[in-house]
Amino acid sequence: MTAEPTEKSEEAVRPEDERVPVGKAFFFGLQHILAMYAGVVSPPIIIASAAGLSPADQALLVTAALFVSGLGTLLQSLGVPYVGSQLPLVQGVSFAAVGTMTAVATNESIADPAARMATIFGAVIVAGVIGFVIAPLFASLVRFFPPIVTGCVITIIGISLFPVALRWIRGNEMINGQPNPNYGSGTSLLLGFITLVVTLAIARFGKGLFSRLAVMLGLVIGTIIATIMGRVNWGAVASGPIFALPQPFHFGAPQFQIGVIVSMTIVILVIMAETTADLLAVGEILGTKVDKKRIAAGLRADMGATAISPVFNGMPISAFAQNVGMVAITGIKSRFVVAAGGGILVVLGLLPVLGRVMNAIPLPVLGGAGIVLFGSVAAAGIKTLSRVEFTNSNILIVATSIGVGLIPITVPEVYLHLPEWLATIFESGISATAIFAVLLNLVFNHFSKTEEPAVPDH
Repeated sequence: MTAEPTEKSEEAVRPEDERVPVGKAFFFGLQHILAMYAGVVSPPIIIASAAGLSPADQALLVTAALFVSGLGTLLQSLGVPYVGSQLPLVQGVSFAAVGTMTAVATNESIADPAARMATIFGAVIVAGVIGFVIAPLFASLVRFFPPIVTGCVITIIGISLFPVALRWIRGNEMINGQPNPNYGSGTSLLLGFITLVVTLAIARFGKGLFSRLAVMLGLVIGTIIATIMGRVNWGAVASGPIFALPQPFHFGAPQFQIGVIVSMTIVILVIMAETTADLLAVGEILGTKVDKKRIAAGLRADMGATAISPVFNGMPISAFAQNVGMVAITGIKSRFVVAAGGGILVVLGLLPVLGRVMNAIPLPVLGGAGIVLFGSVAAAGIKTLSRVEFTNSNILIVATSIGVGLIPITVPEVYLHLPEWLATIFESGISATAIFAVLLNLVFNHFSKTEEPAVPDH
């Protein structure tokens, strides 16, 4: 007779189940969203720019990213049976898929930008469904994604995005069909540099929340300076609705290309490895149990949100590591605080005016902040690799995996004459790095593992 109340009592004392007053939950939830906002809106801006979408469609992608990130956060933090870890994890659009999506968005063999987006969304749906189905298996096989693999992949994610930041600083070559007089100009470089310096200064000297919002504040200050310089067109912000419901499949029915699907599935495996690491990390911070069953539920939330995301013109979803750090810094462990943040994201996604505000930010300003933002991703990968014992074998794994990942970044025409499906996989440095890191780790550290000393430091 007493077994059921005791079980419920144990469930209620989990630190993540702490109840927080509504007012405080909103404030702390907003803090989470402010810390990850720039990271959420960056991928859709990158892809929209690469695909050559109109300003209206660019704004739509930004609000879609906010909306689906909110839905994913609610699903992960609150959970339903077998889906959702019920941990304070904020979900957002993943950077890991940006390289693959950019390769498709710039694929000139697909003439229509809308068709490029439909191809991206088709691959995301299929890859998300695959990830959802294999979540329990992945939770058991995560040992094949040790730090040496995830570290290489995360590092190349950041490196592969640096050319994007540099193109942003240079600006658009054409504006409204006319040559842009500021393309690659000294003022464009100056704006990028000023934004970079401001962002670094806030990160170094800002206190508390201000330091954690360095990228966001750098964008704001950079845009203000650009406005003074006459480089911002605020008129477009007022041209459109303030509130709008999501438009399912705005770019048309999803299209399915096997090469893109394979490439996106590889990225999904990387996202699942990252999310697993975040699940374990937040569990350790909270002092709560995170077993294989809970990891599988968390991965199902990740992949379920990813599969549904393209319906609302969204992109792959993953847990945001910076918000795991926020839990550790603030000591606020309640998953309901994160759920409040998810609700805020959903509301923001219903306000397309915010997308138009983001679209008004000059590209050089985005580029200056992007150097810090993308560099932080690469630094996170290097930090992960710092946990690796650098034996001779591991040096070869890291060197080869990152080297192969750099090929499409530095000399993309190398794969020009490969079959299209194979080229699509290897034209993404992220996919190429993931394939080589996993295979080489298996060959060197599992199938033919031998004891060898670490390489001494000199």
